[in-house]
Amino acid sequence: MRLRLICVGQKMPDWVTAGYNDYARRMPPELPLELTEIAMPHRGKNPDIPRLMQRESDSILSAVGQRDTVIALEVGGRPWSTEKLASQLERWQQDGQDVSFLVGGPDGLADACRQRADQQWSLSPLTLPHPLVRILLAEQLYRAWSITRNHPYHRA
Repeated sequence: MRLRLICVGQKMPDWVTAGYNDYARRMPPELPLELTEIAMPHRGKNPDIPRLMQRESDSILSAVGQRDTVIALEVGGRPWSTEKLASQLERWQQDGQDVSFLVGGPDGLADACRQRADQQWSLSPLTLPHPLVRILLAEQLYRAWSITRNHPYHRA
């Protein structure tokens, strides 16, 4: 089973790459966390946002496996506690299917991505910078795994 973070945006600052990699490296070999970066289309002076979002959506969906469980990260999604995420992680592991987490660009995810999603998850009602979402998601997945294994990382 694999966990995939599929997100719009490349060439992140070093602190983002270091933060994400730190948590991704901690994941066990039987539950690797992989990052797929989707190129963000250039936005000029008067961008055609729906067309750009469609291009992003096409690229995101082409990176999702046909049998993947898909989680769209959306401000309007359901909030999960860390314990809820840990319980979801255990269920996903029992199902044995790969899980893809979708993070859109500055304009969010297109309808096609939301429709493909099995669930929509909100990390926070706050608007978070997309680079920070990578680190936050990687840390929460590691923390959820640590709960399922009774690892001392999570001390609630």
